[in-house]
Amino acid sequence: MPTIEASYQDLCELIGKKVGIEELKELVNFAKCEIDAVDGDNLKIEAKDTNRPDLWSSEGIAREIKSRIFKPKFPEYKVKKSDVVVEVDRKVAKVRPFTVCAVVKNLNVSNAFLSQVIQLQEKIAGTLGRNRKEVAIGVYDYDKIKPPIRFTTVKPDGIKFIPLDFTEKMTPKEILEKHPKGKEFGHLLAGKKEYPIFIDARNEVLSLPPIINSEYSGKVTEETKNVFIECSGFNLKFLMPALNVMVAAMADRGGEIYSVKVVYPDKTIFTPDLDPKKTFVDVDYIKKISGLKLSLSEICKLLEKANYKILKKGKRIELLYPAYRNDIMHQRDVVEDVIISYGYNKIEPEPLKMKTEGKVSEAEIQNEKIANIMVSLGFQEILSYTLTNKANLFQKMNLKEEKVAEIENIVSENWSVFRNWLLPSLMEFFSNNQHVEYPQKIFEVGNVVLIDEKQETKTRDVRKLAAAIADSRVGYDDIAAVLDAFMSLVGVKYKLERTEHASFIQGRVARILFNGKEIGIIGEIRPEVLENWKLEMPVAAFEIEIENLI
Repeated sequence: MPTIEASYQDLCELIGKKVGIEELKELVNFAKCEIDAVDGDNLKIEAKDTNRPDLWSSEGIAREIKSRIFKPKFPEYKVKKSDVVVEVDRKVAKVRPFTVCAVVKNLNVSNAFLSQVIQLQEKIAGTLGRNRKEVAIGVYDYDKIKPPIRFTTVKPDGIKFIPLDFTEKMTPKEILEKHPKGKEFGHLLAGKKEYPIFIDARNEVLSLPPIINSEYSGKVTEETKNVFIECSGFNLKFLMPALNVMVAAMADRGGEIYSVKVVYPDKTIFTPDLDPKKTFVDVDYIKKISGLKLSLSEICKLLEKANYKILKKGKRIELLYPAYRNDIMHQRDVVEDVIISYGYNKIEPEPLKMKTEGKVSEAEIQNEKIANIMVSLGFQEILSYTLTNKANLFQKMNLKEEKVAEIENIVSENWSVFRNWLLPSLMEFFSNNQHVEYPQKIFEVGNVVLIDEKQETKTRDVRKLAAAIADSRVGYDDIAAVLDAFMSLVGVKYKLERTEHASFIQGRVARILFNGKEIGIIGEIRPEVLENWKLEMPVAAFEIEIENLI
């Protein structure tokens, strides 16, 4: 969990009230935080939520406390228009394709402000940004920059500038070799023929993201009045909330937010986007999940204390929430905020009204039976993650992309969607274990997630079995014999029908039918798919639904 340091006096000033340390220890619970240590004016605070970067600073903590102890006021941020333009070169698509930017003016920069900005910047880039891989943030003295700003690339020896906290000019290559930040984060640019760079109309370098700012414009001091902020990375879903959190914190200290026109080769966007977002919650659902007997009026007051704006009251409450939040995905997230406003410590525990005895579920018994059969057939069981990515599910399997369940607030592109079939997981296993002796025979029994609009979550879990053989002479007959042996051992009569599938070799693939319904696929994997996974050995495989098989 992120741990932040804060000034006790500064935090009280942001709250708007002097509160004692003991009282503050209780109040920070509203911001899902705990005070771990107090050393004079210095506070060490642990944030208990990795999905709320808006709470990783004194400004964010104070924002949550103020709305609970004073009359709540919905956080709305006015974004003024500016003439600042950032031109995104087509070349950055290969190294660091996206950026979002903002300008904040008329700041009163104090030492406490500086420490919080730097800390928030590093916490977001380190946690949400996966150590700057997905998000790197630069904050600059705007008055030293001449727009338009270009986000482009340069060769490793293509330019020289003075990096932050240094006195001599260095090339990007030298920075990666000699500068402490270059040594720490240089691996993020390893193997790149050109490096990303922000540069202004005077050809003054702003930064070499995600490594280091320049000493000239990238150093913010107590004399700084206006700042330019950029976030760069690989996914706007990460970058937009990161920028919103940064500018909201500065606005809470009196800064005025100005938009930036970001011009891409194929589109133009204006950032930041601080328009509030919409959601809803059902009153009955709040009562069911929280166990609290609250009236509609009480619920609305608790929601307002949690910084929601009520649009419509009734059995279903329609709401607005601030743009700096990116964690609201379900009604349950709103219920959590209601409970936090109410106070967890105020909830009276109730004795259990029913007694249950634990036992192994029927599904697990079935899974174990299937696994034992596959092991008896000479196969090794693997266990892979339910989360994967679209490249594995579709591109590498030679399939057209289709709708799958996606993670909204992804931590990494590698784990961004729920798998909708098992075979890509087996192919990835083969790809990572080419040093192991062949033949390799593996299977997995596991859940996949399919889109189902009839369900409350719009998805449903389906249990499947997938098996595959990788060997120099494996073919359709080999895997068909395994399927036949498995079906015989579980007592299931099935049929095979010729079909076509983009992942399998034409003429060596069939669909598997049970009681007239298609339950799976079997065949030899296409050479193109093998090449996508960098496999040299042929692979034959099958995958079947096992929900009602045994």
